[in-house]
Amino acid sequence: METVIVIGLLFILALLRVPIAISLAVSSIIGLYLVDFSLDTVIQRMFTGVNSTTLMAIPGFVFAGLIMAQGGISKYLIEAIKSWVGHTKGGLSVVTVLTCMVFAAISGSSPATAAAIGAIMIPMMVKAGYDKRYSMGLVASAGTLGILIPPSIPLILYGSVSEQSTGKLFSAGILPGLVLGFALIIYAVIVAHKKGYGGLPKVPIKDRIRPTIKSFWGLIMPVVILGGIYSGVVTPTEASFLAVLYALIISVFVYRELNMFQFRNILTESINTTSMIFLIIAAALVLGTFLTTEQVPQDFAQWVSDSGFNKWMFLLIVSLLFFVLGMFLEPTAIILITLPILLPIITALEIDVIHFAIIMVVNMELGMITPPVGLNLFVVSGISGEKVEEVIRGVVPFFAIFIIVLVIVIIFPQLSLYLT
Repeated sequence: METVIVIGLLFILALLRVPIAISLAVSSIIGLYLVDFSLDTVIQRMFTGVNSTTLMAIPGFVFAGLIMAQGGISKYLIEAIKSWVGHTKGGLSVVTVLTCMVFAAISGSSPATAAAIGAIMIPMMVKAGYDKRYSMGLVASAGTLGILIPPSIPLILYGSVSEQSTGKLFSAGILPGLVLGFALIIYAVIVAHKKGYGGLPKVPIKDRIRPTIKSFWGLIMPVVILGGIYSGVVTPTEASFLAVLYALIISVFVYRELNMFQFRNILTESINTTSMIFLIIAAALVLGTFLTTEQVPQDFAQWVSDSGFNKWMFLLIVSLLFFVLGMFLEPTAIILITLPILLPIITALEIDVIHFAIIMVVNMELGMITPPVGLNLFVVSGISGEKVEEVIRGVVPFFAIFIIVLVIVIIFPQLSLYLT
């Protein structure tokens, strides 16, 4: 009964647009009070939960992504890619997806990717004759690559909860991320031929060299970060702050496009974003304490066992669950709420924990563009000046792409596990 009260209260508060961290904390503390749990230890557990070296990678990648967005790195990446493929049929849409893929390999955040690329590409696409609704939908959808292509904040959280190697999780996200990216490119090219979206004037080869050289420092940034992790030179946490240092040096001393006023705004936004994530983590740990006290994970695992579900049926049910949760909660909350419950079942059904991470993140990507609370919808709405309803209409055609890729990821585990 107490579990029903807590879950019901959580969703009521979420529907009332109470910040998710507050919703989690309030409903969980009430639940612990109802079961006579000592509330004196709640604050201690919250602080203990966020006192993790692995989680320290989150502020690093958030900070690095914001510096890239405002320090010229993303702008020069777009210019370079545009010079090479902008003249093709639907060239600007291809540029949008490719740039999101490169930016995703640095930022680790979907909203950051959508904001950085969308602020430049949406006006450019509309000016070139693209339908604005389609342009917004493309940016919102391609922006989700920020949490699949490593580094990825949700994968860092997943690794922390499941005690899996962050490096292996990052490796697992590479091939599925490329598959989704190229699936979006194929769809963009098909739409371009169907609707007659032409490309920009072709840039002579000699004129492509300068923007490519200009973007060199941004293009090698993923190599520096991921290469450092996979070679064992740095840990993912150290790599996140290496990315900050690298982005600062390039933005201030090479591109010279980051001033003190911009840096102050970046620092403020980084603190706000990181604080929100860590508050959600701390609050979710309180919910986890309540669920453990009530033995919800064990009861759920027993129910699945008694129902006779095989792993395929389980993955289908879980994907539907993530789809529904994605309508109301952000990836951080979904991972922290559901993963402790699901881990015993994943083990019992002999599903690879790292493979399940990618299944979970692809579902989270779909949640980022699913109303009413999909974060990328609001990000694109804000940078485009259009109502959220218009962005939603723009992303609807892309749902099929994500579902197809999700099915591929589920059916072919080696796509996720090959590089690990």
